[in-house]
Amino acid sequence: MALVTGMGIEYPVVIFSKSTCSMSHSIKTLICSFGANPIVYEIDEHEDGKKMEKELKALGRAPSVPAVFIGQELVGGANEVFALHLERKLVPLLKNANAIWL
Repeated sequence: MALVTGMGIEYPVVIFSKSTCSMSHSIKTLICSFGANPIVYEIDEHEDGKKMEKELKALGRAPSVPAVFIGQELVGGANEVFALHLERKLVPLLKNANAIWL
């Protein structure tokens, strides 16, 4: 799990995604709509993608993508991120991580 968690804490917002996943696309679009510039790892195109997917599953991600780290913490997947947005907690989380300045 060192690979994924290490990559997940390097930047304010990190998204592990697959290029063909519509939910991953929706999460990327939502986070970018607030002005954040997430680092996105497309695990189906990355040389260590299989290892990343295995580690994400070991972290409890099922399905493995999208997996979103905000402020060096694994927030979760699409359901968790959309729930944070609906509860008006996503923007404050992004602000606290210095991912956006509003």
